[in-house]
Amino acid sequence: MHTTLLAFGGLLIVGLAADAIGRRTRLPRVTLLILFGLAAGPAGFDLLPDSVRGAYGLLTTVALTMVAFLLGGRLSARTLGSHGRDILIVSAVVTVATAAIVGGGLILAGTPLAMALLLGGIATATDPAATQDVVRQTGAKGPFTDTLLGIVALDDVWGVILFSLLLAAARTLSPEIGPEIGPEIAVTTAGDGSGWRLLAHGLWEVGGAVLAGSAVGLPGAYLTGRIRRGEPMLLEALGLVFLCAGLATWLGVSFLLTGMVAGSLIVNLARHHNRPFHAIERIEWPFMVLFFILAGAALHPDSLLKTGLFGAAFILLRMAARLLGGWLGGTVAGVGGPHRLWIGAALFPQAGVALGMALVAGEHMPDLAETLLPLTIGATIIFELVGPLMTQRALGRVGESRR
Repeated sequence: MHTTLLAFGGLLIVGLAADAIGRRTRLPRVTLLILFGLAAGPAGFDLLPDSVRGAYGLLTTVALTMVAFLLGGRLSARTLGSHGRDILIVSAVVTVATAAIVGGGLILAGTPLAMALLLGGIATATDPAATQDVVRQTGAKGPFTDTLLGIVALDDVWGVILFSLLLAAARTLSPEIGPEIGPEIAVTTAGDGSGWRLLAHGLWEVGGAVLAGSAVGLPGAYLTGRIRRGEPMLLEALGLVFLCAGLATWLGVSFLLTGMVAGSLIVNLARHHNRPFHAIERIEWPFMVLFFILAGAALHPDSLLKTGLFGAAFILLRMAARLLGGWLGGTVAGVGGPHRLWIGAALFPQAGVALGMALVAGEHMPDLAETLLPLTIGATIIFELVGPLMTQRALGRVGESRR
């Protein structure tokens, strides 16, 4: 126990150091924490005890549910009234464009169709935690920032739906049927029905998350903030986060979407709240420090080397897709010139959701797992290191960064 406590204490001090270095060098502290995790993990000096690395799953769920809860809080009626159309259009266009450009580019490069479809779906995932932290570190405020945070709150929803469709399509092209996952859903289908079962699983992950988030958010909007008027207490805020995370995990649905739905319901329905998410904002950073360091420790740089030119093509195609998709979505939505040029660059970060998609695809199509998983892990390393830098640059170029 003493080793575990010492390790957690040391990691929190590292978070303090990363914050100080980030302020002096303007490097995103997310990148600094992930680099430290790489150095401290098995790929580096292997300094972290097994008990600490074993907590990664729990910390991931709690930390990302907090992030989703805060992102949901950004989807207030006032924000949606000002930027809701832009958020919906840009997020949908970026998601579809990313899948089409990455998948289509890989097909033209000679990649098997099923593999290209899966990688196109995986490429749509982002990292809302990294984006949110860069916004907080830079103190960015303005219409571009509001739109960006709204997009990262929604694009993983579009991504999960589109990935489920592409996975179902890829399965119909594969002669082998992998194991089933997810909740038991009765679906009447022709033949073996594997494609429909996968689609049903994707729809359940989204629809079930909406139900779970509503089950927490609706009573939370009315009951919280009554003991200390106008602002939920820390115990109330933590209780909501853990209820969202636990309920989503139990039902096998997206805890990101569950937290986002709960947060958006509370911010829009709790008329007696003045600052409904202030308590979470005060305690979120310690969880995020541990999450980002352990995320870095879980990465294996040799995975990137194994993918070779194939991995490089995926990374370059996703970068191009984000830039083009952001510009196209901004054009359709009528977003201003500078914002239209930089929205795609701000959406480079990618992490846990992409890895989750790769694991799901690997379970259903084990013959592709040996390629999918190393490629996704390798690409994650690049996007987690480069992505926050691009987000920070984008916020600076549109003039909304305060640092």
